[in-house]
Amino acid sequence: MKQGEKRYAMVIDTTLCVGCKDCLMACQTENNVPLPFFREWLVFLTKGEFPNLHRVIRSERCHHCDRAPCVGVCPTGASHFDEGGIVVVDPKKCTGCKACIAACPYNARFVHPEGYVDKCSFCIHRTSVGLKPACVDVCPTHCLHFGDINDPSSEVSKLLKSRRWENLIPEAGTKPQLYFLY
Repeated sequence: MKQGEKRYAMVIDTTLCVGCKDCLMACQTENNVPLPFFREWLVFLTKGEFPNLHRVIRSERCHHCDRAPCVGVCPTGASHFDEGGIVVVDPKKCTGCKACIAACPYNARFVHPEGYVDKCSFCIHRTSVGLKPACVDVCPTHCLHFGDINDPSSEVSKLLKSRRWENLIPEAGTKPQLYFLY
């Protein structure tokens, strides 16, 4: 990715998430995802050492990695990078071979009942026209943030500079663009 290009990322403030599942429902509705499938999910964790324990709720989805193994293994080019580094799947090109599912260290993909692999797209149909992803738009606690991480004045860049954060499975070397604030 060239310097100055947009690079979209999502920052999730785990101190604000209450596990209401509004993000899941918004995603499912916005993207016509049939039940029982979801493009995102919630993870409930207990952190700390007894007796000083606390609950962490993480809203997870595709990590839209800079080094996305799913893109590299796709034999048809159905999994590819789009605007701002967003990893998308073209259902018309996808054969349902599941190579991308096996390659993803985040278990962020599933086979849609129509036979293609599906996943979070950061609602590229919305973000490409200046809107936020549906999950970000509906979050009542405002724990989800989306923007251009290469823009130092963006909300996501400012949050990452001001707070402690982590990516999941950094040892995979995928350079994920999903960040969790603690």
